[in-house]
Amino acid sequence: MLALAGILPDFQLQSDDSESVTAIAFTAAWAAGAFGLLSALVWPIAVRALLLVPALVLGLLVFFLNGSLLLLALSLIPDGSGEADPQTAVVVAAVMSAVASATSTAFAVRDDEAYRRRLARLAQRRRGGRRDEGRHGMPGTLFVQLDGLGHDTLRRALDQGLMPTVAGLVEPPGDRLPTHRLTPWYTDWSSQTGASQLGILHGTNHDVPAFRWYEKESGRTMVCSSPVSTAELQRRAIERTGDGGLLSYDGASRGNLFSGGADQLALVLSIAARRGPNNRSRAGYFAYFSDPANAVRTAMSFVAEVVREIHSSIRSRLRRETPRVGRGGFYPFIRAFATVVERDVVVAAVIGDMLAGRTAIYADLVAYDEVAHHSGPRSQDADKILRRLDRSLALLVKVAEHAPRAYRVVLLSDHGQSPGETFEGRFGLTLRDYVRASCGLHVPRRAQRTRSGAEARDAVRIALHRPATGAEDGTAPQQPGTPDTPVAPAAPADPDPIVLASGNLGLISFPDLPGRATREDIDRRHPALLRMLAGHPGIGFVLVRSEEHGALLLGPGGAEIPLAELRDGEGPLRHFGKGAANAVRRTDGFPHTADLMVNSAYDPRTGQVHAFEEQIGSHGGMGGEQTRPFLLWPLALSRPAREGQEIVGAEAVHQVLRRWLRECQGPQVPLGAAQESPWKDPAEGGFPVTDRAVQDEKA
Repeated sequence: MLALAGILPDFQLQSDDSESVTAIAFTAAWAAGAFGLLSALVWPIAVRALLLVPALVLGLLVFFLNGSLLLLALSLIPDGSGEADPQTAVVVAAVMSAVASATSTAFAVRDDEAYRRRLARLAQRRRGGRRDEGRHGMPGTLFVQLDGLGHDTLRRALDQGLMPTVAGLVEPPGDRLPTHRLTPWYTDWSSQTGASQLGILHGTNHDVPAFRWYEKESGRTMVCSSPVSTAELQRRAIERTGDGGLLSYDGASRGNLFSGGADQLALVLSIAARRGPNNRSRAGYFAYFSDPANAVRTAMSFVAEVVREIHSSIRSRLRRETPRVGRGGFYPFIRAFATVVERDVVVAAVIGDMLAGRTAIYADLVAYDEVAHHSGPRSQDADKILRRLDRSLALLVKVAEHAPRAYRVVLLSDHGQSPGETFEGRFGLTLRDYVRASCGLHVPRRAQRTRSGAEARDAVRIALHRPATGAEDGTAPQQPGTPDTPVAPAAPADPDPIVLASGNLGLISFPDLPGRATREDIDRRHPALLRMLAGHPGIGFVLVRSEEHGALLLGPGGAEIPLAELRDGEGPLRHFGKGAANAVRRTDGFPHTADLMVNSAYDPRTGQVHAFEEQIGSHGGMGGEQTRPFLLWPLALSRPAREGQEIVGAEAVHQVLRRWLRECQGPQVPLGAAQESPWKDPAEGGFPVTDRAVQDEKA
């Protein structure tokens, strides 16, 4: 405060030039003490009240609130010698809060014994002074999901020194022995967070064919970033398995699409649609923004990230980099929300969970996934995000060392990302426009871009209290563009096909045809459609059901292979790798698989695909690194799979994580209860369904 008073002309701590240094120092101490006391007492109350306003607006109000508290503190000086303009008060309060946060953190890290005692006291206080003797000495488990980070990209980041914290776990320097091991696993055909995380947390992702899909019987479009849809998907998963989820026993779910059965929830999308004082999806913000230093630091970082994105986008355009997608409009704020606000809130919540000694914690950090969609999976922007994520992981590892119980840290991802120019950018039409043209329907003169399905965009909408509409809220189908003058005759009574995009996976549905439309039905209505799709150079294969041959895979050169005869590395799947045939067969058995499932082409030489959305780094279908995420686990735990075996599918990952929890804590319910459900392996134990989930406003 003394330094700022000497620098800023409109901020003073003396009534005239004759005051002594001692008097000025006393005034500064009084003002700083009053400001700190007001921050401790008034700020949490103000933030709790401001949870009624959008989260991003709360971030913008941080500076105003801090400045107001400083002006109030100056007015409390007995001799009235403190004075500042409102604008200057905002600057002074911001600098003081940032410096206080930095110095307190530095002191805490350097004094390990004091830090350890402080964590132990805080953990004991959070548990109400009780000690759980039954779990004394048993380690907890922290699962951190690095959203969208593929195995090969992580391996490259480690080799290039982008993530030294993670590298220190698997390849420590010097004579130290590694504590963790890295291995890939393989997603289902739907390589996206909705399918993967539902399978990981709830044990099944049955009937999740894509990021978004149309359900004919209800006339709605399910979207994996909609609160309504994720709540329904979670309900279906629990009903199918009879199991509450991976985190049902003393668990915490942070920043995820689904709760996993956890009691403690923050920023969990599947509960965002609930109403009531104990079920607000933004309650996790209170825990973080109740500290004014946190609020100021995050707000300043948010502004810096917006500027950084605008600069990067302009630089990309000036250099004429390709491939490239639009990054203007509201996107810089979406990126800043994902890479700063959501990251900071989730990390803070996880730290609180470890201080409280919770048994199982699962957190999702979406920063890399969001940036890679628009900048590319291996771009400079994405590399910078990996460096920052590594610093967040370093903080969590440090806290884990001082938590009241030991923690085994497991890192994993839900999918990877495959680069490539968009379908529209490469061929001049969106998939929807190409389908309409192939059906003889009107194609708008001005091509309509397919909305990006990035999860961060919908998280921002929820934070702004903007309800999703149409296809985005899971209540109505996404309608194609309004027809004008048709280019070819079409039956007026037939509704237009519904075309949805999930990365490089396209779904085409005919809403007036009950059930799953067959090839014969489609050929009678649109004779050229299937031939045009299968023969397009940007499309790898098409899945369709036939009355005569059952499910068929159509590909280039007139290839038609029944699913029963489908083999990896043959026909349309020759470039899509091991396990592709089984992944297609599994999806074909889902009740809500679209009439036509269209996977883009894949170039094995470059690893590129063609997204049907505005993304140059995409996932959701097959081809390249998007289906090859990673699992990094402590050597103290058993191997995730037997030697020579691979982990295939999110449901298999769930079983691995469940086994690891059992190794740390033992069975959570009697085996007899687990055996009541034929879905579960009795050896794994079961977690009961729980209705006790509440938003955590304390951690």
